[in-house]
Amino acid sequence: MAKKKAKKKATKKAAKKKTTKKAAKKKTVRKAAKKKTTKKAAKKKTTKKAAKKKATKKAAKKKTTKKASKKKTTKKAAKKTTKKKAVKKKTKRKPNAAFMKPLTPSSDLAQVVGAKPLPRTQVVKKLWQYIKKHDLQDPKNRRNIIADSKLKPIFGKNSVSMFEMTKLVSKHLK
Repeated sequence: MAKKKAKKKATKKAAKKKTTKKAAKKKTVRKAAKKKTTKKAAKKKTTKKAAKKKATKKAAKKKTTKKASKKKTTKKAAKKTTKKKAVKKKTKRKPNAAFMKPLTPSSDLAQVVGAKPLPRTQVVKKLWQYIKKHDLQDPKNRRNIIADSKLKPIFGKNSVSMFEMTKLVSKHLK
């Protein structure tokens, strides 16, 4: 019995030590957190002071550079009249080869665009000419295209958005 009581006391003491150690750790963590916040506050103050100093230095530099720049501009104006700038020649943008590759339209699309192989860009251009010629744009929402008897087999719907149109047309090109 005495041994059991001694074990219980020992376990109670060990539990007390653990709780005191945890409490001590919490205190140290709190102290560390307080130190960090005070350090951050001090850093903010110093950065604000440094920023104010930089701003005043920049203002002083601007005043002196304005005076110096007036003198430089007169010298530059004299130099510009004597020297001519070398003009770069602008090169034309090369079109993407994939867009310019001629594709043969399907029989349904050939009724609108023609049977000759055309690049994708020209197919879309001719489609828009057809749409505008036959007034097939929706009057309320100009982005939508109302399909007529020739366009219905291409689109598969009565009305299609202009963005959807190119997707549907690409299925009819080989």
